[in-house]
Amino acid sequence: MAKRMTRHRGDEIREFLENEIVTGEIMPGTHLDEATLAQRFAVSRTPIREVLNRLSASGLVELRPRRGAFVAHLSLEKLVEMFETMAEMEAICGRLAARRMTEQERDALVQSHEGCRLAAAAGVPDAYYAANTTFHEVIYDGCHNSFLSGEVRRIRRRLHAYRRLQLRLRNRMHSSYQEHDEIVASILAGDDQGAEKALRDHLMIQGERFHQLVTGFESLKAKAV
Repeated sequence: MAKRMTRHRGDEIREFLENEIVTGEIMPGTHLDEATLAQRFAVSRTPIREVLNRLSASGLVELRPRRGAFVAHLSLEKLVEMFETMAEMEAICGRLAARRMTEQERDALVQSHEGCRLAAAAGVPDAYYAANTTFHEVIYDGCHNSFLSGEVRRIRRRLHAYRRLQLRLRNRMHSSYQEHDEIVASILAGDDQGAEKALRDHLMIQGERFHQLVTGFESLKAKAV
């Protein structure tokens, strides 16, 4: 058995476990035994430990001293609160970016928006998620507030699994791209209030649709990577 696991394989295992946790196939409180997972994925325990550490950083797993890893209990109410908080923080990023972005950063925003368009047209949720991440990262950098961008990135990592899976809901990629149109237009026009509102609405739509996401998990299970 290989002692090291490639980054690609590690991402595959992490995403697989994320999907099972988010969709409820692995229930909150379940003990994630390293040896069992290593056997399941045909890797050593060391890379499994690395994956569990990454899941812990995202809030999906709790690491308990001398007891191991357990699936975290995260209520629907808490998730909605996290989406609300992220919406407000990204809204501020958008407002500041509209004021502070350089021409080079504005060009990068347009390019990242085009990447989202291509991914949405291809109909590949994971490709869109990657392009969407780049799009938002450009805005974080463009706000030129390292403390704010660091905090919003931290919350975004906590919601990674839920944001990635919600793109599998019907028409969500295309509606997300259309919402990006308004964000880009506002930032390029230097309309700080418009950019703030567009980003808040973009993220709050996800929060308001979270009940739809939860009820749609059953149909997503069969499609989980």
